[in-house]
Formats: sequence, C-alpha cells, structure tokens
Amino acid sequence: MIRFKFVPAFILLLVAGEVSAVAAEPTRVRVLSYNIHHGEGTDQKLDLERLARVIRSVNPDVVALQEVDRGVKRSNKVDEPAELGRLTGMRSLFERNITFEGGDYGNAILSRLPVTSHKNIKLPSHYVGEQRGALVAELTAPDGRTPIRLIATHLDYRPNDGERRDSVKRLEELAGEAPDRPTLLVGDLNSLPDSEVLTLFEAPWKRSTPTPLSTFPSNKPSRQIDYVLYRPASRWKVVENRVLDEPVASDHRPLLVVLELLD
Repeated sequence: MIRFKFVPAFILLLVAGEVSAVAAEPTRVRVLSYNIHHGEGTDQKLDLERLARVIRSVNPDVVALQEVDRGVKRSNKVDEPAELGRLTGMRSLFERNITFEGGDYGNAILSRLPVTSHKNIKLPSHYVGEQRGALVAELTAPDGRTPIRLIATHLDYRPNDGERRDSVKRLEELAGEAPDRPTLLVGDLNSLPDSEVLTLFEAPWKRSTPTPLSTFPSNKPSRQIDYVLYRPASRWKVVENRVLDEPVASDHRPLLVVLELLD
C-alpha cells in the first residue's frame, strides 16, 4: 500500500512565504568612482595595496577608475589595472587614451559582474596630446539576467567648458544607442554641480547626489567633481550615496553609490 504523508497547511504557507521573500529580494548594484592619481597618494607614495584596501572595504560590484597607468615609468612600469584586479579579486578592463613615459594611460573598470563586451570611445579633443576617452562595458546585473551598461570616463580639467560640452554630446550619442537599457555614467567629470556641463548632463541623465558631496581635494574636500549618473530614471532608485573617509590614498576621495534596479 502506498502511504501519502500529510503536510500541515501552515508549513506549506511558511515555505511559500519564504520563497516569495527570496523572489522579492531587490537587485542592487554597488558602484564606486575613484580617481586614483596613477596610484600615488598625497604622501607621494605609490601604493596599490592601499588603494585595493579602500576598494575592498565597501565591497563594490563595479569600480570606475581614472588616471590609471599601465607600464608607465613614473609608476614603476606596473600594470596597475591588472594588479588592482588581482588585489581586489575583480575582473579588470583597461583602455589607453594616451601613451605616456613608455606605457599607457587611461580609464579602467573593475567588475564582479559578468562582462559581455567592452570598447573604448574617443571623446572630442580640443588639445594636442590630451585625448580623453570613455570605457564602455556591457554587464549583467546581479539578478543574472538584466543587461546594464557602464560608461567610465574622465573629462578635461581646463577652465574652458568647450571640450566638456562636446563630450556631453558624444556621451549622449553613445547612451542613445540603447536608450532603454539601464545605464550608468561614472567618473571624474571635472565639473561642479551647478556648472553648465552638469546642467547639460542632467537633461537626459539623473545625478545620484542631488545634494553635492565633496570629493576633491582628498585632504580637505571642498567640491564635488566625481559623479555617478544614471538613466532611464524609471529603471533606477538611489539607495545610498557616500564619500569614503580616505584622505591619503589618492588626491580624490572615492564616491560610493548603491542603486536598486527596477523592473
């Protein structure tokens, strides 16, 4: 005779409730923007392990790094993106924007999220030898299914906004390739929150920090020039914004932003 085991209804409801709770867990992306000043701290010491400790301390999913050297004399010819990837246990992506002191200089991304592709886009350049770029990575969100795009960049620093304004237009064209895809623009924009450049950005993008958070200079931060921007606004919710209390590892402080990905 086959015997059927009776399962009390309250146990079935408890199990169903647990499954529902797991299914309802929000998908969050932890993003860090960090200009690392080619690995040199304000104490004039090159120390990638120190930078890696800062990064590991907040367990980011993705990190956009600016002012990164690979094989450059001033930083002892170290492959900085590869070494930071090793020290943090994250996959490293790097693209050269200029050659410098026998090596390469540009932007990098560290990622715990799966990377499906990446490319480097040259931005408009108004000055010889100062080519800027945008490192674009196609990633898969922590939910394991949603494609997201991360654009890591570092804009010109000069007082004239001309190159930055042209870069805004190019970055808008780039994001417009997939207007419905959840996209993050992360990096050192060398622009103040009330600048014309940020006003132009904020037509199609949303800024994660509606109230400015000072990121530069690292010893006594007095202004924000590092940002996380997101689009479309309907696909993201900002959960946390925080500037890390690290005055020595670089001349910038890192900006941590936690965003929830919405359906």
